[in-house]
Amino acid sequence: MRKHVQVSLPVDELPRYWYNILPDLPEKLPEPLDEDGRLEKLKDILIPQCLMQEYSSERWVKIPEEVWELYIRAGRPRPLHRAVGLEKILKTPARLYYKREDLSPTGSHKVNTALAQVYYAAESGFSRVVTETGAGQWGTAVAYAASLMGLRSTIYWVREAYEWKPERRRFMKLYGAEVLASPSDRTEFGRRILKSDPNHKGTLGIAISEAAEDALKHPDTTYPVGSVLNYVLMHQTIIGLEVVKQLEVIGEVPDVMIGCLGGGSNFGGFTLPMIGKVLRREVDKKIRFMAAQSEAAPNLVKGVYQYDFPDTAQILPRIKGYTLTHSFIMPTIWAEGLRYHMASPIISYLKSIGLVEAVAYPKDEKAVFEAARMFIQAEGFLPAPESSYAIRAMIDEAVKAKETGEEKVIIANVSGHGFLDLEAYSRVLNI
Repeated sequence: MRKHVQVSLPVDELPRYWYNILPDLPEKLPEPLDEDGRLEKLKDILIPQCLMQEYSSERWVKIPEEVWELYIRAGRPRPLHRAVGLEKILKTPARLYYKREDLSPTGSHKVNTALAQVYYAAESGFSRVVTETGAGQWGTAVAYAASLMGLRSTIYWVREAYEWKPERRRFMKLYGAEVLASPSDRTEFGRRILKSDPNHKGTLGIAISEAAEDALKHPDTTYPVGSVLNYVLMHQTIIGLEVVKQLEVIGEVPDVMIGCLGGGSNFGGFTLPMIGKVLRREVDKKIRFMAAQSEAAPNLVKGVYQYDFPDTAQILPRIKGYTLTHSFIMPTIWAEGLRYHMASPIISYLKSIGLVEAVAYPKDEKAVFEAARMFIQAEGFLPAPESSYAIRAMIDEAVKAKETGEEKVIIANVSGHGFLDLEAYSRVLNI
């Protein structure tokens, strides 16, 4: 077989529809619990059009023409690469591929849903958007989308990452964003936490609570969500839909598809279109779908499948998913984007029926960052710390294929670049 070093799609083959997996699931996905008026309150927090998409019964949801054009401006379609250098180093019979989501203007996959949500926010007449961010990629994506559409943006950023990523903070501010370390003194919930612990390093659950409180208090403001919810994963399926087409071009069917997972947005966007084909029995081959996590927040590996709050302040309604519980105290890691207590309802359900599996790597992150160093030296570019978890899992699967002599096809999603994460690489790898 000729080596397809890069598989690119022409612009006119950029998908015109997002894929909604809900109609293809074997049973109805558990819905949020309607307790104490929290579901009604969502209408004052989240974007109306997105709430309509959350439980859509349509398999294919039309991408608005303006968003489709914004995707092109953001560099879609994005290439699928053969990891020729990595294959050579590993001496594996497996064929390794990776999707380049790092090529977006902000350096990650997050723009795929940021552009959609902020577009809907502008269409609904909001003048300001507010959101949370963990590693900073989501906050940057929202700031970018808001700048393109003339909206103001406020980002509540987990303090731990806010403090050690000044360059990404400046990046957001270049887009015109107001960036606040969370917990902050801007919200009642933030002030309450700071009163008990002035040096609290924050969590994504706290930042979500602050953003939700902010949106509730300001009628001109709405809240684009970075992960977990059904419509977020649906917008991200632009990734996996491109991958399905690219694999068809070269006549490959994957044995393993791998993505890192905190809440589930890049993993879901990458895998759901192929999982849908499996559910519809359009694929004869058994495909494994593997989520790579940190032992700091192994929601799929050690969590319990139950209803829980997605935010620490319990403002939002409880949803069903694998959770470590909303009060779980997570140790800090450099891959801040994976430090979340709960996995998305869709991914959690798929895990519960055996279609998704997960692996968690030690929280010292040495194994993950060593994998990233191998990838940099073999393939030539720097992945984000979060993406390096997927790369670690791909390398591990390639080594297993070498041991068994199997010519497996293994594909990983590189969800972002690491140009603004060099401090992390320096600390872990002592460079």
